[in-house]
Amino acid sequence: MSHITLKSITKRFGANTALNNVSFEVNDAEFFVLLGPTGAGKTTTLRVIAGLTKPDAGSVAFDDQPIDLLPPADRDVAFVFQQYSLYPTMTVYDNLAFPLRASLRKTNEADIKRVVTETAEILRISHLLQRKTAKLSGGEMQRVSIGRAIVRSPRAYLMDEPLSNLDAKLREALRVELSHLQRTQGSTTLFVTHDQIEALTMADRIGVLNHGTVVQVGTPEDIYDRPATTFVAQLVGSPKINLLKAGNAENKLSLEDSDIHLPITNVCANGDCLPEKFIMGIRPEDVRLAGSGLFAGEVILVEPLGVETLLHIRVGGQTVVSTVSGMSQVQRGENVRFNLAPERLHFFNPTSGERI
Repeated sequence: MSHITLKSITKRFGANTALNNVSFEVNDAEFFVLLGPTGAGKTTTLRVIAGLTKPDAGSVAFDDQPIDLLPPADRDVAFVFQQYSLYPTMTVYDNLAFPLRASLRKTNEADIKRVVTETAEILRISHLLQRKTAKLSGGEMQRVSIGRAIVRSPRAYLMDEPLSNLDAKLREALRVELSHLQRTQGSTTLFVTHDQIEALTMADRIGVLNHGTVVQVGTPEDIYDRPATTFVAQLVGSPKINLLKAGNAENKLSLEDSDIHLPITNVCANGDCLPEKFIMGIRPEDVRLAGSGLFAGEVILVEPLGVETLLHIRVGGQTVVSTVSGMSQVQRGENVRFNLAPERLHFFNPTSGERI
């Protein structure tokens, strides 16, 4: 496997800048997830690494050796596309064997049979080997597509939203399988997704991409607990973080147009740690209902989700969302009291959105 380094990658398509000075590293045997909305530049990043798209500036290296001049076939990466890219008239066995039968590899049939059989067992598709891929379900076809990548034992796997076309239950099952496979094989994997759950549950580290720019790179804990910007804070977490206009006056943190006030000393050592105006973020699980809570508000919406219930609480002109475990008995129109966990507050510049 390989250590992948991207340095100052820029790619333009006409007047559109798809990648703007993108730099990050994927460590050897790491599961690195590139997270971002549609149009962020995720697929373009993978295509640059694979050699399918030539950047306008910057360089790509494997194990500190530049590969910019190598054609795609010589980069030895396996690309798993969002679409399955299988040969529908071939059997599953022949689809898996196809990369090994390429003239550059010249693998003998005995070794091909061994590798295909082992891969099929890992992906639990042994019973499908003699079936034509045109007759497979979406989940089965995606397993075969992943298997075609695995049989090659490449230097790195590049996966472009391979689970996005599957239903929720199958997506969850394959997410677990892919994570287990990557860790048991120790493969270097760069996985692209717009799904924050996939990113948080699968990644060793996450790189957040927005409009072609890397906004933050860190562990799932870093991204969730210490978001670098309001964009990252909103992208990760379900339900979304509460972002509220707030100010610092007379040594008090006050939410605009509400009765929520906290002594500055509850959140930092002195009043100089926060500017006069800022955005305060707090995740719904840190808005905690309590009979003797410091703050009060009216529940204007109740969303029961089974494992938890979302309560939308109006406090003056502000609305905060709180999560309550299980099926809550709180009703719309009811007044509730709650606390905010001061150690879990986030503060952002209201203009740039950057973390304070």
